[in-house]
Amino acid sequence: MIHTTDTTSMSDPRYMGLPTFMRTQFSRALDELDIALVGVPYDGGTTNRPGARHGPREMRDMSSLMRAIHHVTHINPYQLCRVADVGDVPFQKVFLVEHVLADIENFYRTLHDKNVIPISAGGDHSITFPIFRAIARNEPLGMIHIDAHTDTWDEFQGSKFTHGAPFRRAVEEGLLDPKRTVQIGIRGAQNTAEGWDYSINSGMRVIFIEEFDEIGVEAVIDEARKVVGDQPTYISFDVDGLDPVYAPGTGTPEVGGITTIDAQRLLRGCRGLDLRGGDVVEVAPPFDPTGNTSLVGVTMMYEILCLIAESIATARSGQ
Repeated sequence: MIHTTDTTSMSDPRYMGLPTFMRTQFSRALDELDIALVGVPYDGGTTNRPGARHGPREMRDMSSLMRAIHHVTHINPYQLCRVADVGDVPFQKVFLVEHVLADIENFYRTLHDKNVIPISAGGDHSITFPIFRAIARNEPLGMIHIDAHTDTWDEFQGSKFTHGAPFRRAVEEGLLDPKRTVQIGIRGAQNTAEGWDYSINSGMRVIFIEEFDEIGVEAVIDEARKVVGDQPTYISFDVDGLDPVYAPGTGTPEVGGITTIDAQRLLRGCRGLDLRGGDVVEVAPPFDPTGNTSLVGVTMMYEILCLIAESIATARSGQ
């Protein structure tokens, strides 16, 4: 079986054609795919500034700036795997949270049933919970979580399905193994310590930004790899984990965050892990008219794509 991607459109001028993630082909033929690039245009779980619903469209546009071969690892994900943009999750009742959760879960369940690994562009961070419902229903996942916030609070204004709660819900449903979860870049004052306490007490390894700065990226990579081990793992990247000088277009910015180069180094340090999916969330283009946050977000998405393509190729070869 041929496992490469048709990259013909990547040779066209970047301003031509319909925008797709990384200028891959649009396809719903899941039997022909290894990796699906998915948009989830939903921000109904946002507790502060909305706008992440526009993230997937702008990230597609900015992804025309991506190229094929990684300049550090020399990985070409399109030679290793069959990759396509499968479009956005369709919503039927976008103002009803439980219906949105079901729509997302059903979309990703279809991918999972076809053994297609998803890489997603949000949307706010609440989307990761229904993704877990679809892809972790048979065994819990570990997670490398890059964020300013733990997202393990319980409820806000009577809702348990906000972008501040997905990983608490995932632990409660047995979808996320807290002892194989590392949260990196956590910072910012809170009105309650509830989220920090839940993460730590449940067994998650929480690396606050001060520890990140003190021990350095390589030590954080070593710690993350030790936490998740060689079992199935998911990468969830919230752009507010970055300092807002790099990603101002997000709903809940926190000063004093990770630099873009350190974030890239961090992701590159995940090579060789058993990766079952990933997402980049909370890109809110209305708060960054320059488009830089969308570019940063999709660049991190490309880094995750390279990791997952190599993981699939390694598993396929039996190494």
